[in-house]
Amino acid sequence: MPAPPFARISAPADDTLRVPKTAELVARQLRRMIASGGLRDGDLLPASAELEGRFGVARTSLREAFRILEAESLLTVHRGCAGARVQLPGPAAVARPAGLLLQQAGTTLAEVLTARLGLEPLAAGLLTRRGRDEPVQALAHMVDAMRADLAADRTLAAASSAFHRSVVAGAGNPAFDVLAGMLHEIILRHVANARLTDRLDPAERQHQRELAVHSCDQLIVLIRAGDADRVERFWRRRLATANAALLRLGPPAAKLDVVD
Repeated sequence: MPAPPFARISAPADDTLRVPKTAELVARQLRRMIASGGLRDGDLLPASAELEGRFGVARTSLREAFRILEAESLLTVHRGCAGARVQLPGPAAVARPAGLLLQQAGTTLAEVLTARLGLEPLAAGLLTRRGRDEPVQALAHMVDAMRADLAADRTLAAASSAFHRSVVAGAGNPAFDVLAGMLHEIILRHVANARLTDRLDPAERQHQRELAVHSCDQLIVLIRAGDADRVERFWRRRLATANAALLRLGPPAAKLDVVD
């Protein structure tokens, strides 16, 4: 694989407002290379001395550029010989600023759940219309894992979360995947901060666990039958039921609480 074409940095001569700092220009070029795929998730950047020569910048500017991109969750900087590695932001990084904005705006948990309700059933319908077997097989394996966790009285949180995310990923629309991941992470943070699941009595907790496994199993049956409209209606009803159960655990108009 050829080395990415790192361009030497120079400030634009016609910038009459504010000339960007050299570090900002370096960060901008690296950011664009990551966005365009010239640098991929997990790629190790060349050594600092090599980058300084390619960009034509001082080490202090390169280090500052790395700090900018590290703060944006685009790079992981290892002190010493390991250097810097590209790290694309996951749902947690995307959810952090979005959750802050939503909380500051006084958004309720019900409003976030409604947003998810509009997205995930549509994704399930798109997955069905694609007619691909691989995503459905993966979902079936996840239900098997959920069933095993249920039998062993283990938490279903991780397996259930993976199932919902995989339904959206199976739609083949990256925008859905990012939005659903962000909403899911925001909901999880609120549930944890408000300690909502602690309010479930054991009988209701067990009922919700069994209902989750049964619903996921039924969704797979409907996807395999190929009726996308029926899949959407079923998954919307299921999520609406789950949303109502979650909202009963706290005040009806509970505001988001997602900031650590």
